[in-house]
Amino acid sequence: MIQTFSGRNFKKICNQLAKKDAHLAAVLEDYGHPPMWTRANSFESLVHIILEQQVSLASALAALRKLQKHTKGVTLERILKLTDAEMRACYVSRQKMGYIRGLAQAIIDGQINLEVMAGLPDDEVRKRLTALKGIGNWTVDVYLIFVLQRTDVFPVGDLAAVNAFKKLKSLPKTITREELTTASESWAPHRTIATMILWHFYLSERYRLLRATV
Repeated sequence: MIQTFSGRNFKKICNQLAKKDAHLAAVLEDYGHPPMWTRANSFESLVHIILEQQVSLASALAALRKLQKHTKGVTLERILKLTDAEMRACYVSRQKMGYIRGLAQAIIDGQINLEVMAGLPDDEVRKRLTALKGIGNWTVDVYLIFVLQRTDVFPVGDLAAVNAFKKLKSLPKTITREELTTASESWAPHRTIATMILWHFYLSERYRLLRATV
């Protein structure tokens, strides 16, 4: 059965996790509940996630806004009409141009149907998306979390979540991805919401340190 979360149960799940995990409880005590980050199930959302690969969120958002302004709407047809020079002017790397165009063509050809994705199990969503060039597990994890709002995803490839996890739990710096995945299992079946608490901790700590230096 596909499990999702929504605004109706998000804070309740956060509180349930806090009852089981004192470290997560401390984050909620110090910083409150995390935002319930969501994105629409759209081509543009997947483009945004691709742009976020291995760059800062600010850089990815700047590129997305450039694309939005240039195309007057990030649609399949408009993206495929852009030249390399136009995409470079929108801060899109040559590598990501290929990924974005490949995704657009896969949707046009019917290989990927985003409406259908919403009704598929996590593993099947992962199988279909990772069949496309440039879409790996991190991209799928973010899609499952933000777009499809699946409850039990831990993005082991996400640096912010992993660093927050290590700091919060005093885990060794050399811990493997497999060990991190195993450690996250104590939060199942709500690892997504635990991850949002980790991100909230990471961002709140950065903001606190920034304010301390001003």
